[in-house]
Amino acid sequence: MKLSVLSTSKSKKEDIVLSDAFVKDYNESLVHQAVVTYLAGMRQGSHKQKNRSEVRGGGKKPYRQKGTGRARAGTIRSPIWRGGGVTFASRPRDYSKKINKKMYKAALRSIFSELLRQEKLIAIEHPKIKNPKTKEMVSFLSKLSLENVLIITDEIDKNLHLASRNIPHVNVVTTAEINPVMLLKPHKVAITPAAFKKIEELI
Repeated sequence: MKLSVLSTSKSKKEDIVLSDAFVKDYNESLVHQAVVTYLAGMRQGSHKQKNRSEVRGGGKKPYRQKGTGRARAGTIRSPIWRGGGVTFASRPRDYSKKINKKMYKAALRSIFSELLRQEKLIAIEHPKIKNPKTKEMVSFLSKLSLENVLIITDEIDKNLHLASRNIPHVNVVTTAEINPVMLLKPHKVAITPAAFKKIEELI
């Protein structure tokens, strides 16, 4: 299967021949598992609350057991008191889940194949940004009629990164940074020819 390379110049670019990795059936359950695993790994898990034993103070019984007409109380740090501890206090925890490397790669293959079927996956020439100016990137995108797009390159381009970071719904990443969530969000996923080769090795 071939994919035409979109270019801002009139010169014809050589088509990209896609490997079998981009022609797979869409495995929704596997993709879902990969997305859940990635999002779970992003959670910080540093939440912490104090229970009644951890709140400072409250060591003395506030008033005598009987004769006051009030409910008995042993500490002012009880969860039902204002300023008391939390009944089911949250604790720091690790939310990360495990997914096998083969399953993760299969999920990426499934996503790329589905993007290709839906005509959301396109090939573009490497953006040539001479100066780190937003207007240069906007001009490049307008020539290719791209708005909500994820651009994947083979290596870090400082000018390209600086020129694109202020444009809404435009994200530029390298092949080493791609993940299932960022691939599913944009309307288009644009990949440079050099990045296509690295992705084929990756998946």
